[in-house]
Amino acid sequence: MKENSEKVQLKKQISLFDCVTILVGTMIGSGIFVSPVGILFYVRSIGMSYLLWALCGVYSALCAACFAELGAALPTSGGEYMYIYRAFGDFAAFLCLWTHIFNYCSGYAALCLIFSTYILQPLYKDCDEIPQVLLRLISAMVYTFIVAINCINVKWVTKLQAIITGSKLVALFGVIVIGCVWLYNGETGAFDNAFEGSDFNVGSIVFAFYSGNWAYAGWSNICMFAGEVIKPQRNIPLGIIISLCIVTVIYLVANIAYFTVLTPSEMLKSTAVAVTFAEQTIKPAAFIMPLLIGVSVLGTLNGSSLAFSRLLYVGSKMNHTPRFLSMLHVKRNTPTPSLVVICIIVLLMQNFKGIFYLIEMSGLSTSVVTSLTVAAMLYLRYKEPSLERPFKLHLSVPISIFLISLMIVLVSFYQKPKESGLAILIISVGIPLYFIGPRWKNRPPALQNKFDYMTRLLQKIMFIVPEDHED
Repeated sequence: MKENSEKVQLKKQISLFDCVTILVGTMIGSGIFVSPVGILFYVRSIGMSYLLWALCGVYSALCAACFAELGAALPTSGGEYMYIYRAFGDFAAFLCLWTHIFNYCSGYAALCLIFSTYILQPLYKDCDEIPQVLLRLISAMVYTFIVAINCINVKWVTKLQAIITGSKLVALFGVIVIGCVWLYNGETGAFDNAFEGSDFNVGSIVFAFYSGNWAYAGWSNICMFAGEVIKPQRNIPLGIIISLCIVTVIYLVANIAYFTVLTPSEMLKSTAVAVTFAEQTIKPAAFIMPLLIGVSVLGTLNGSSLAFSRLLYVGSKMNHTPRFLSMLHVKRNTPTPSLVVICIIVLLMQNFKGIFYLIEMSGLSTSVVTSLTVAAMLYLRYKEPSLERPFKLHLSVPISIFLISLMIVLVSFYQKPKESGLAILIISVGIPLYFIGPRWKNRPPALQNKFDYMTRLLQKIMFIVPEDHED
């Protein structure tokens, strides 16, 4: 199967433009259309809500800058998993991998259900609820489609992402233009006494921060497919910086538009702010907004699946996941087995009734991984001072981000001990998995033969082979 002149390996084919469209398309998911409610719910005022959006943008930018330094210095696929492995070793890296598998797959399952809900909403607007069977069927179909595109060709993924990103920007540009028209007509009453009724409780601010950060999530994905980025030392930092600048500006201006049209009470009653906004401003065409939100979620699924499949692929090369997951399709050079396994897990999780509760808990474990990654950056500064760093931050930046992330984790434990405890329990499940998986070197020959047989069988079924290495 490997008698082709072309090597079977992941290709460096993702340009700076591709990086920007993938990141912008991933970050602008359902968050900006839904999250304004979550932030306002906790801080209770327009002024404080807007301030939190700005602070989340700054925090994400500084976190991203830390990842950009690591990504430029270590331009290999795997992202924070590989950075933690480099700094803290095998065990910490495996727990990071396990946490990501749980968080990403539960997140994708929830996003698929969100996509189906918004796509079907115009058809069932006069009904009490959308049939659950139909909801899950559409969810399964859309994620299978996303995985199929990712399996066939990486360029197809980047082209689809560019189209979806363009449609998202058009939708948000429409929101911004309508808001500007209302402002021009003197609708500025919402900004009078903007901070009246603000909740300055630290716990409320932290959980509002979680909602805001969810809207910005996705900027770290570029580090997961860094091995496929053209000129990674240049394009990884630039891709992250350009993407976050675009997204932060759009989010801040879009929120001004929301606050111009909607009162705080109207926003708090809304399940999707953008839909309520459309119903009050362009009522005859308001049905378009749920469809645009659905397309926006599709972009997040597409870009994130590209990134996450590389994490499982790298994890297999590090002997943390089954060997067949590090294999590539012999003709398409895509990590087909990783994508198929992700698809199976997501389809199973879509049927779990408590999926959105799992999403709430994933915020804490994500903060733990972010803290550990920034700690890895600081430790590598000490452990490997001679490591070439094309992009290097002042030491105060990673120290500040580490302390802020640690504070967020500690406040979460204090305010919501039950949810925080369950999140830590999920991370802890990785401990026995580590010892019965990668740590177990001397497996019985009969068991190892079974594993080898299954690997060969999957190679034949999926038409996959181990990656060719550079000479």
